[in-house]
Amino acid sequence: MLATVGKQLRSHPALIPLFIFIGGGVVMSMSYLARLAIRNPDVCWDRKNNPEPWNKLGPTDQYKFYAVGIDYKKLKKEGPDF
Repeated sequence: MLATVGKQLRSHPALIPLFIFIGGGVVMSMSYLARLAIRNPDVCWDRKNNPEPWNKLGPTDQYKFYAVGIDYKKLKKEGPDF
């Protein structure tokens, strides 16, 4: 299969940017999904030792990918302890 793709790319060089951008999109989407699975506080991989991981987040923990206009280091705790 890879030999066929290589043969097509040699005969149609205009397809090379298409393969580059499609491959880059696949890599970026897979890395974002991996980040969501690892860093998101809503995802719980170990239910026995840490059943509610969102309760252990501090007020200065940034869990959003991109925060507009919020400095997490200056936030104060406004809720009860669990």
